[in-house]
Amino acid sequence: MSTQSIPLAGVVGDPIAHSKSPRLHGHWLKRYGIEGQYVPLHVPESDLETVIRALPKMGFVGINVTIPHKISVMSLADQVSDRAILIGAANTLTFRPDGKILADNTDGHGFMANLKDHAPEWDPKSGPVAVFGAGGAARAVIVALADAGVPEIFLSNRTRPKAEALKAEFGTRVQVVDWVQAGNMLEDAKAVVNTTSLGMVGKLELRVPLDGMKEGTIVNDLVYTPLETPLLKYAKDNGCLAVDGLGMLLHQAAPGFERWFGQTPTVDDELRRVVLG
Repeated sequence: MSTQSIPLAGVVGDPIAHSKSPRLHGHWLKRYGIEGQYVPLHVPESDLETVIRALPKMGFVGINVTIPHKISVMSLADQVSDRAILIGAANTLTFRPDGKILADNTDGHGFMANLKDHAPEWDPKSGPVAVFGAGGAARAVIVALADAGVPEIFLSNRTRPKAEALKAEFGTRVQVVDWVQAGNMLEDAKAVVNTTSLGMVGKLELRVPLDGMKEGTIVNDLVYTPLETPLLKYAKDNGCLAVDGLGMLLHQAAPGFERWFGQTPTVDDELRRVVLG
């Protein structure tokens, strides 16, 4: 009988039952014949530190972190990547054999890899990008866009102070636009990104005039329930290139899987079908 332990990983959040990550990682584990497990862990904020400290002792090699713990886990890590520090949140923890906890943020990687897959002709340096929202996802997107060389980022949020805070943090490349004027920032944008929950099943609609978008504009909605949001339907119907948000979820998962299980996974159509069920 083998005495080698089975590597464990999972996703921590509150709530967590809705997460597609177990299906995603489970598919990769099966595809590559890896004897490991990936499980959803429902952890309230009050228990977060106790649980995180215990996981390495239970055989866990790492976890993904989702709402509402992405900021809190950073204070529990022994080492935080430059990306996570810049974004101000972590979504991937790796537990080293020596007990050290490493925190990283792979959301920006997932975002850019999704665009590269579905809009390979887009040149980040070609012109401005319009971004809706100023939450954690927006932070990751703004950092990724800036790193890719986007010359100007138009940012609009329902509460302007949150957008102004991002401008103060990320510099003059970010230009804040009032929410009531958000439609105007689409006219010059080469790409449009919705980082809000507006348009998601059970949420409010994205009530922004979209007629300023020009044919050929890249339109990416990070929402993937539904897969085709009203924003993406409008984009398709009006000659824009619509990119759904599922690819970002798939690609952001890959770096963690590689670190934990020692296998570089492939993001492909089969994976999309499995995750969509």
